[in-house]
Amino acid sequence: MSMQPHTATDDQQAFVDAIETWVDKELRPAARRYDLADEYPHDIVEQMKELGLFGATIGEAYGGLGLSAWTYAQIVIKVAGAWMAPSGIFNSHLIMASAIERCGTEEQKQHWLPRMATGEYRGSIGLTEPNAGSDLQAIRTVARREGDHYVVNGSKTWITNSLHGHGTLLLVKTDQAAEPRHRGMSLLIADKGPGFNVVGKLKKMGYRAIDTCELTFEDYRVPASHLLGGVEGKGFAQTAGGLELGRINVAARGAGIAEGALHLALRYAQERSAFGKPISQHQAVQLKLADMATQVEGAKRLIEQAARKFDLGERCDLEAAMAKLAGSEAGAFCAQEAMRIFGGYSYSVEYDIERYYRDAMLMCIGEGTNEILRTVIAKQLIERHPA
Repeated sequence: MSMQPHTATDDQQAFVDAIETWVDKELRPAARRYDLADEYPHDIVEQMKELGLFGATIGEAYGGLGLSAWTYAQIVIKVAGAWMAPSGIFNSHLIMASAIERCGTEEQKQHWLPRMATGEYRGSIGLTEPNAGSDLQAIRTVARREGDHYVVNGSKTWITNSLHGHGTLLLVKTDQAAEPRHRGMSLLIADKGPGFNVVGKLKKMGYRAIDTCELTFEDYRVPASHLLGGVEGKGFAQTAGGLELGRINVAARGAGIAEGALHLALRYAQERSAFGKPISQHQAVQLKLADMATQVEGAKRLIEQAARKFDLGERCDLEAAMAKLAGSEAGAFCAQEAMRIFGGYSYSVEYDIERYYRDAMLMCIGEGTNEILRTVIAKQLIERHPA
């Protein structure tokens, strides 16, 4: 991935500012309507294509913007601060693009990345299965080599971008007998075609309007030239290599939810009166606002630390895990505290805060559950600081 090892340039900061303007003008006013209708925001997607968001982190050599991870994280915080769901449309896509740019052959990069950068081709990540989430080595989707094709059979679930997208980066078993299991796993760049079945959009508590679906593959044929990197058995390592950017993104989405909830609560606390004065003057509410603001700022600093290490090409698995844990927990905490500040009105769909509450918990579960991440952090600490 051609991330630049520098702080945000003036151009990159100008892009963040342009996104903030777009969020306030176009995204925020549309969020409630699309969310409550659970309707895919086609016009928002077209605007994101025009803005260049689908090429945000793709290298300039392939038509992308080549933004640093830290600039990208700031953009995600801005978007998620108004409505978290659309950030998933370009995030899943960019993780697929990142894997192709990082691990693909030059032919694969030339074929997919320019179309991905414009949003003409929108991708997804086909990892999770009904019986395999955090334990990816337990996947059962099999790809059998037949001449110059792979024949794929199996199923995936919770795949964002799979209904309206054009293909997925598909994790498969190419050698079921391999030991350890991860040596038998590969990634295929899977364009939609016969045997690639989108079963249906999943109904979700939050993260609505976005096309998260189940997929089945029945004798689905993929050209062998679509094997990422051209070598079998590298899929697990290729997947793990993208986790840092994915976790930085989810951290930013959580921090965006947290910051958005804080701003809603701050405004409401000054407008709502109880016992003869604005509730912002009641100490119980002040304590909540203080804790919320502290969590938001702490999460953003951890995200910046992880993103800057990523941009420098340094190892950042510990930092990315800490950022994701802090960002997602801040989102869940701030959304709940804001609900308490809003009181009874928080349960009304006329107030946006209920959407933040519904969306927040996904960030604690997706891209590695926070329970798994705590073990990742602890193991890294022990490894780095032996007694």
